[in-house]
Amino acid sequence: MPARILDGKAVAAELRERLRGDVADFHRRTGITPHLAAVLVGEDPASAVYVRNKRRACEQAGIKSTLHHHVAETSQAEVLNLINRLNTDADVLGILVQLPLPEQIDQQAVLDAVSPLKDVDCFHPENVGLLMQGRPRFAPCTPAGVQELLLAGGIETEGAHAVVLGRSEIVGKPMAALLMQRGRAADATVTVCHSRSRDLADITRTADILIAAIGRARFVTAEMVKPGAAVIDVGINRVDERLVGDVDFEAVTKVAGAITPVPGGVGPMTIAMLLGNTLRAARLASE
Repeated sequence: MPARILDGKAVAAELRERLRGDVADFHRRTGITPHLAAVLVGEDPASAVYVRNKRRACEQAGIKSTLHHHVAETSQAEVLNLINRLNTDADVLGILVQLPLPEQIDQQAVLDAVSPLKDVDCFHPENVGLLMQGRPRFAPCTPAGVQELLLAGGIETEGAHAVVLGRSEIVGKPMAALLMQRGRAADATVTVCHSRSRDLADITRTADILIAAIGRARFVTAEMVKPGAAVIDVGINRVDERLVGDVDFEAVTKVAGAITPVPGGVGPMTIAMLLGNTLRAARLASE
């Protein structure tokens, strides 16, 4: 029996509709419109699409969105000056730095420069530390989106063995941190695998929940999946002008119990979580 499809697009649409009401209510009570500033450096086509989608989602939710687009040759000093101006701009309540940045710019230095109170991507060391302590100021967007998708799909996480493929600062590490916390869509036993992990398939076949976030197209094969497991594909890769994930979808869907598609799975959830974090930043600023 084919795996059940976890439709991130549909779940995200419900979350965004609910958020639209929350934003309107917040504005009625405070007179404040949440404002997200996006920083885009360079002409990377994928980044431009991501930012455009995020800005469109902001508009639909009643969130003000401003784009600061600079050419690829922009210096690190110029980007840091922009971040400083946005940090001190009382009207701007959330800051999004679209990654990747051009090679002449120290990405970590830029992310560290964003005010932790406006860091709606949850990349700042202060916010990462709070996350690790189980008291997050903001939830990291993609991992939090995965959690919401698991909840919506009725995937039991308590006591389940979750295997995360990838140890990136953006997805792998925070995903593991969220799943091992106490609470909703959490309380899992978590294993993190990476490029140095031995006997990888032996590990992934023990997973009740397998989360692939390694950036290698169709890397996860049917032989690596436990029958009936929930498979969450975070990867986005372009192959022959098509978007595909880190999971061999056609083969794995015959083994898994539930699976996310690419596109239409985790991606829309990430944007929904970003909007939620922007509203949270506005609430924190109004306190």
